[in-house]
Amino acid sequence: MPERTDLDLSFVREQYPKNHWDWAFFENAGGAFVPHSVVQRISSYMTETQVQPGYPYPESTDAAERMNLGHQLMAEFVGADIDEITISPSTSFNVYVLAQALRHLWKKDDEIIVATLNHEANSGPWRRLEEFGLKIVEWPIESDTAELNLDTLDKLLNKKTQLVAFPHVSNVAGNVNDVPSITKLAHSVGALVCVDGVAYAPHRALSVKEWDVDFYLFSFYKVFGPHMGCLYGKQEILRKARGQYHYFFEEDDLLHKMNPAGPNHESIASLVGIADYFDTLYAHHFDKDEPSFFARSQALYAKFAEHEQVLSRKFLDFITSREDVRLIGRHESDKNIRVPTFSFISNKMGSEEIARAVSRDKVAISFGHFYAKRLIESLGVKDTEDGVVRCSMAHYNTVDEVDTLIRSLERVLG
Repeated sequence: MPERTDLDLSFVREQYPKNHWDWAFFENAGGAFVPHSVVQRISSYMTETQVQPGYPYPESTDAAERMNLGHQLMAEFVGADIDEITISPSTSFNVYVLAQALRHLWKKDDEIIVATLNHEANSGPWRRLEEFGLKIVEWPIESDTAELNLDTLDKLLNKKTQLVAFPHVSNVAGNVNDVPSITKLAHSVGALVCVDGVAYAPHRALSVKEWDVDFYLFSFYKVFGPHMGCLYGKQEILRKARGQYHYFFEEDDLLHKMNPAGPNHESIASLVGIADYFDTLYAHHFDKDEPSFFARSQALYAKFAEHEQVLSRKFLDFITSREDVRLIGRHESDKNIRVPTFSFISNKMGSEEIARAVSRDKVAISFGHFYAKRLIESLGVKDTEDGVVRCSMAHYNTVDEVDTLIRSLERVLG
């Protein structure tokens, strides 16, 4: 496998503040860097149109147009219609609101299957519905690979199953789960699916219609934008959901009913900067004039995936060669099998100790349970606060930075 791809890393990194490259940054799963284009969009909104949007005077009209464009582009980004997208404070917030909006559709002793692999955002809100008489059914992982097994799910599904909540990718294990197959299996018994795509969206293109998912969530701050969350829901199901905003928003007002926090004006406007960034990279790497943002992002993500696969192979060759380390998840670099998020446990040192030690080499990695505490517990990790070491990459990381990470870990681990 080559160590270089045709993704122009110099050009990519020019789109970000230069100080980002002072360290080898491998905490991207916790939050990605934000390009100049997003910063410029939020700054210009607050400088030029920081007023209530939608009223008949120039600044207010401009504010509404900027927000509407951000909303529209993010709907295109996932392949959805604009009224199927709710943009609000976070994924945790969105799942909680969604669970409350749907619970009136279900009765006592109905079942919700929740994957142990989940980040707590797509776990806790569903589990709380036990208070209303619903039964929570655990979908455990395969202990050796931290994978979800479809045969296990098939045995759990029954006529009482109303929803299956699982991640597209675990923010700890990095495995890519087969969303279309899981969705088809859940639908075969009439159940809905709620997919957490937070750890997937920074690395691979989204296509919610193609996957036929009922609900899909991700966070913009993992996708090079502001700290906000996005919820996709099928129109026909959102119409059945009970509105969670003020009483005067009608049940068919899909743009507002699922966001009781109300829209964050400047942040929604800044989402146009994500599209600006993708379009800048697309124009630099492709000659074809693709008319839709959805198609441009799909093509660009393919380049990201090829590059990330190179980074994954280099790191996996190192980490799997060590007998003193337990790597969580699949030991394969294939872009269709995993994203470049790697978590491990050392039998020599604590996770926090390792993260602090490599920081002396200006290498940024992280430790803990990463809000996937149930998963960490199921892996047999006794100290869940110390948890695992996580090294997570993005398309803007270089092979040289991975070499720096490896040298630093070799120094620390011995």
